[in-house]
Amino acid sequence: MADFRLPADLKFNRARIDDPIAYAKEQGVRSWLYIVGDEFASMPGGMSYAQVQQAVDHSARVVSDPPRVLDLNLARQHVAALDELPRPTLVTCRAGPRSSAVAYMYAGLKAGATPDDVIRAAELDAAPFCAFEDYKAWVRSSMQALSGQANA
Repeated sequence: MADFRLPADLKFNRARIDDPIAYAKEQGVRSWLYIVGDEFASMPGGMSYAQVQQAVDHSARVVSDPPRVLDLNLARQHVAALDELPRPTLVTCRAGPRSSAVAYMYAGLKAGATPDDVIRAAELDAAPFCAFEDYKAWVRSSMQALSGQANA
C-alpha cells in the first residue's frame, strides 16, 4: 500500500495546546485521545484531562508520556481507545511526537498498510515522531505485532 496517507479524520498535535476548547473547535473533532499523565497538568503551559473532557463530548485517556516507554501494551490500549471514539478524532501528547506515532500506527493498521509505507508517509508529512528512531521502531514493531488483530 505505497499510497498510504493518514486519514483526514484522525488528527494529532504538532505543538503545545494553549486552549483545548478552541483547539478542538479549530480541528473540527468530535473526540479526543489524550495520552498524557497528571504530571503535565501541573507544569507551566500544561493541560489536564478535565480540560480535554470539557472540550469534546467523547474522550479517552491512555497515559503514554515519558518516563513511560512506548511498548506493545500501550499500542493495544491506543488501538482499543481509538476503536471506540467517533471520528473525527484528535490524538494529543505534550508537543506531538508520541501522538503522531499513535495516529500513524493506528491508521496504518486499519488500512492494512506496511510499516515501511506508514513511516514513508509520515516522513513526507513531517510527522513529529519521525525525528525519533525509537518512535519509528515502536510504530514498526507495534504494527507487526498487531497486524493480525487490526480488523478483528
